Amino acid sequence: MASIARLSEDDLRWMCCRCSRPLEVGPVELTYLGNSFTLELPRCPDCGLYLIPEELATGRMAEVEQILEDK
Repeated sequence: MASIARLSEDDLRWMCCRCSRPLEVGPVELTYLGNSFTLELPRCPDCGLYLIPEELATGRMAEVEQILEDK
């Protein structure tokens, strides 16, 4: 089951730099140190390029990275 990241309205206003299409929220599988996680993130419906919002990258994701590295 995918976890839904907290997204602001600004996160949903981004356009894909490859396809020039607006990003839509959808499932994205992320892998770090052999562990996979599925999150609902803004992504391009055509090419699949996705956006990891700064708050998520420097907050929750950074915490998870530290926990996995400490194992």
